[in-house]
Amino acid sequence: MRSLADRMRTYEQQKARLADTEAKLKLAEKRARARRLIETGSLIEKAGLSSFASEALYGALLSLRDSAANSKQVEQWAALGARVLAEEAHTRDQSREPIVLTFPATLTKDAVSALRTGGFRFNKVLQHWEGLAEFEEAQELAASQGGIARKVASSFSQPVPPNAGSDDKARAEAK
Repeated sequence: MRSLADRMRTYEQQKARLADTEAKLKLAEKRARARRLIETGSLIEKAGLSSFASEALYGALLSLRDSAANSKQVEQWAALGARVLAEEAHTRDQSREPIVLTFPATLTKDAVSALRTGGFRFNKVLQHWEGLAEFEEAQELAASQGGIARKVASSFSQPVPPNAGSDDKARAEAK
C-alpha cells in the first residue's frame, strides 16, 4: 500500500502535466488567432480597403456582418473570392516552373532562410531543394551559394487512356 506522501507526489505530478498541457493548448490557440488576424489583414489589404479610415473600415465590416445572415449572399461572396484568388494564383504561377537546386555543401542559416523565402523546400529523401520559381531568379539564388539550378520536366495534364474516346467515335460513325 502506497503512503499518503507517495500519492500526493503522484497527484502533484499529474497536476503539473495537466498545467503544462493547458499552457500548450493556450499557446496553440493564441498562435492560431494571430495567424487568422494576419490573414484577415492581408485580405483587407488585397481588397484595397486598407486605405480606409478605421471608422469607415469598421462600418463597412459591420454592414457586411449584417448581410452575412443571408446564406445566398455568403455563397456569392465565397464564389467570387475563390475565383479571384484562383486567378491571382494562376497569374502568379504562370511564369514559374518546377526547379531543383543542389548544393555541394551544407548551407548557412541565412542561405536556408533565403531559399525558403524564395519558395523552396528541402526534400530529405532526394537531398535537394525544390520549388516553383522563375528559372533566372532560381539560378541566381543557387549561384550565390555555389549551387546549381535545373528545370524539372513536368506535365500537369492527365494522361489519356489508350481507348479514350473510342465510344465517341463509334457513336459518331453510327449517325
